[in-house]
Amino acid sequence: MGLSAAAPLWGAPGLLLTIALLLALSLHPAQTWAPVHRDYCVLGAGPAGLQMAYFLQRAGRDYMVFERAPGPGSFFMRYPRHRKLISINKRYTGKTNAEFNLRHDWNSLLSHDPRLLFRHYSDAYYPDASDMVRYLSDFAERLGLHVLYNTTIAHVTLNKDRRAWNGHYFILTDHRGQAYQCSVLLVATGLPVPNQVDFPGSEYVDGYESVSVDPKDFVGQNVLILGRGNSAFETAENIFSVTNFIHMLSRSRVRLSWATHYVGDLRAINNGLLDTYQLKSLDGLLESDLTDLAIVKDHQGKFHITLKLFMEAGNQSSDAIPLPQDDNDNFAMRVAYDRVIRCLGWKFDFSIFSKSLRLSSGSELSKKYPLVRASYESKGSRGLFILGTASHSVDYRKSAGGFIHGFRYTVRAVHRLLEQRHHGVAWPSTEHPITHLASAIIRRINEASGLYQMFSVLADVVLLKENATIFEYLEEFPMQMLAQLETITGRRARHGLFVINMEYGRNYSGPDKDVFFSDRSVGHMEDAWLSNFLHPVIYYYRHLPTEQEVRFRPAGWPLPRPSALHHVVEDFLTDWTAPVGHILPLRRFLENCLDTDLRGFYAESCFLFALTHQKLPPFCQQGYLRTQGLVGTESLRQHGVESGLLWDSAIMGQRQGASEQQPGNHRPGGHPLAPGPPVSPFNSNKEEL
Repeated sequence: MGLSAAAPLWGAPGLLLTIALLLALSLHPAQTWAPVHRDYCVLGAGPAGLQMAYFLQRAGRDYMVFERAPGPGSFFMRYPRHRKLISINKRYTGKTNAEFNLRHDWNSLLSHDPRLLFRHYSDAYYPDASDMVRYLSDFAERLGLHVLYNTTIAHVTLNKDRRAWNGHYFILTDHRGQAYQCSVLLVATGLPVPNQVDFPGSEYVDGYESVSVDPKDFVGQNVLILGRGNSAFETAENIFSVTNFIHMLSRSRVRLSWATHYVGDLRAINNGLLDTYQLKSLDGLLESDLTDLAIVKDHQGKFHITLKLFMEAGNQSSDAIPLPQDDNDNFAMRVAYDRVIRCLGWKFDFSIFSKSLRLSSGSELSKKYPLVRASYESKGSRGLFILGTASHSVDYRKSAGGFIHGFRYTVRAVHRLLEQRHHGVAWPSTEHPITHLASAIIRRINEASGLYQMFSVLADVVLLKENATIFEYLEEFPMQMLAQLETITGRRARHGLFVINMEYGRNYSGPDKDVFFSDRSVGHMEDAWLSNFLHPVIYYYRHLPTEQEVRFRPAGWPLPRPSALHHVVEDFLTDWTAPVGHILPLRRFLENCLDTDLRGFYAESCFLFALTHQKLPPFCQQGYLRTQGLVGTESLRQHGVESGLLWDSAIMGQRQGASEQQPGNHRPGGHPLAPGPPVSPFNSNKEEL
């Protein structure tokens, strides 16, 4: 029945009808579906993207992560090429404090699940990259994060709309043509594009992203590596045992991470070539601007280095091109090379972003990163945030914001900012009596991982309440956004504030510094301001600094000049708990700023203060005068008797006995002002202070 009903369609008239319909559909295509809306769109399911997804999910927000690969952490599926990570996996610290242990765990993301710590995925101090892929996959799966895999976002543009949170929506179009509309765009794509230098002969160069990783392919060869970072030295480390020699060429000198205190500089795990160079075993390092060079390939397939200015216009044989050694027979690179390898790092991919987003790169030194504010929001578009490695322009060559152990905290700071801005959820804080201030600071500087890793970038902020009897404690706030603290956090800074951060000595680190000089350590608290190694620094402001003060702060200072400044003296163990060396100077600094006494007292001392001082220490105000923690003792009773506020029970007993012998007399005597026995303010059922 169905077949006979359909048959007329395929006859001569039916065929014409079918063709007509197809032509009509091609000329007037069906209306496309409206874009799928999400409040938050996250580009990239690497560590930063998954970290943001975790916070959004815990807050119950509407979000989606877009990932072009079939699984998370696609960068680590291929890089580093030789598979050994340089992020440390320190599994043992001697401590059980989870927050402290994160200081030395450079691979874990933040979550509530203790199973999702990287220490459970590898025993190696420098783990294999495949372990990171496995870890990120479990992180996304166990937490049920919303990730759309196999989805390449091909184009991002902006659509203005007054109904939108930020006055516009972000429109994302994937490779299938499906559009997504987002209120907030969080870009966590990393730095996927290899840096390249265009010079004559650059087509002969092998890229780090594609060069062989099999040492057998380099046996007995002369190799030139362009670059001076970890990828260059990692490549050299893999092959220098089988090559004739390796020469390494870059415009800048080697920067060693232990000298600069910057984790992105050359790490000791990769610097074996420095030994063979300095110990004169044929390998060597040279400095030159790559844009001034040219590579010439001879008839035997060997590569010669010459200068671009020697290259003459027009086609000519390689034999006719002048070489530097023609004029200078001591030219360092006069030998021919079998391979030239480019290891020049990576940069952000701007190609998918429309000009309407005004997403641009930074200066010459940080042009590989998009320009962002200290809040990690794009300078060109409100509501567009850069996360993870790509956000490193905020602290480039200063702190750890380009690496997992740093950006897991900056991502959390961005999420807290978004919670306040769009959902009215104030920045998390805790409130304490002022007597707990010193102990709160001591706890954080000894435990907090965010302060420790994002030194001079994220700081804790203490907001003082009226009369400085109570304070609010906010954790890990972007320091350079201090002037906008009230807007970003939803908290008020009306009565002064303290800012707690970690800093190196200002003249301690740098590629030209000898960080092993004999008097590098400071051990006495009076010299704390001369501390070189990482140590806590506390700033006190009577008023919240203005944006102008933050912008024009002194060179090298993370914040404007404060009303008072305190350095906690550096400690070899990074354990700032010494009663005399660390705690006492900190307490005295806080007391001077607050003009109050922060010590704790026994009830007896509070009692004496109440008799002799108009203003009691906060500890006594919050305890003794509220009858909290008072226990009657013989010493206290005696003070009361001597002051005339209490009866002497022994004398009272004698007089009571005498009065009972006199008929009709039932009142105690001995105190002219008291009609009867006073009520003792001491309660033996109260807890001690």
